[in-house]
Amino acid sequence: MAVDLSVVIITKNEAANIAGAIESVSWIDDIVVVDSGSTDDTVAIARRHTDRVFTRKWEGYGAQKNYATGLAAHDWVLSLDADERVSPELAAEIDGVLRRSPPVQGYRIPRTTRYLGRWIRSTDWYPDHQLRLYDRRVAEWNARYVHESVTVDGRVGRLRSEVLHYAYDGLSDHLSTINHYTTLAARQMLDDGRRAGPLDLIAHPPLVFLRNYVLRGGFRDGIPGLIVSLMNSYYVFLKFAKLWEHHRRSATP
Repeated sequence: MAVDLSVVIITKNEAANIAGAIESVSWIDDIVVVDSGSTDDTVAIARRHTDRVFTRKWEGYGAQKNYATGLAAHDWVLSLDADERVSPELAAEIDGVLRRSPPVQGYRIPRTTRYLGRWIRSTDWYPDHQLRLYDRRVAEWNARYVHESVTVDGRVGRLRSEVLHYAYDGLSDHLSTINHYTTLAARQMLDDGRRAGPLDLIAHPPLVFLRNYVLRGGFRDGIPGLIVSLMNSYYVFLKFAKLWEHHRRSATP
């Protein structure tokens, strides 16, 4: 029995991306966009592509995605970020899976990122499986500040085809994103009871670089692979440095 599908997308100031995201899933009849106060043309552009556009105060990634999932017309949901695209191959694979009753309650999808002129299929960025296709009746997004994920109460399978990720508009944008997300990551570690010491600052970053560039093949992607490996190392350094800073501030009278 064929299963109907909804797509949910959360947005804020995604005028440059939202049209492409929606167009990549134009074969789906229910596309829900939940915006959290964009000051650009995101909402207007989204409404040119779907009449299912809503606004809601930002309460965190997980809360926003749970809200969007709850607005879906169908129980099977594909959660897509505004800077992602469903490839034609992935669209065909999803269609094939849903033409019959799925044997699992969710699917992880490999994701490849476009960066500095090439698709990165190495480092920690790949295959970067994301659980994005799920039965909402047994699924819920967690409330972590960053790197939120959906938990499915049931079996989870994997698809082969990729979702395409257009994450960064160059190095400056990448650095700005790292600054934002490491602040959230440090806050999450603080809430989890983590502490940061000299070993975290000295040892973790170079180990992350070696894992990305050597073990996970960043060298195969040329200069972009080298830059990704260094940036991932910097991300780890910065989140531990910010965690250390949090504890220092709390200890200062």
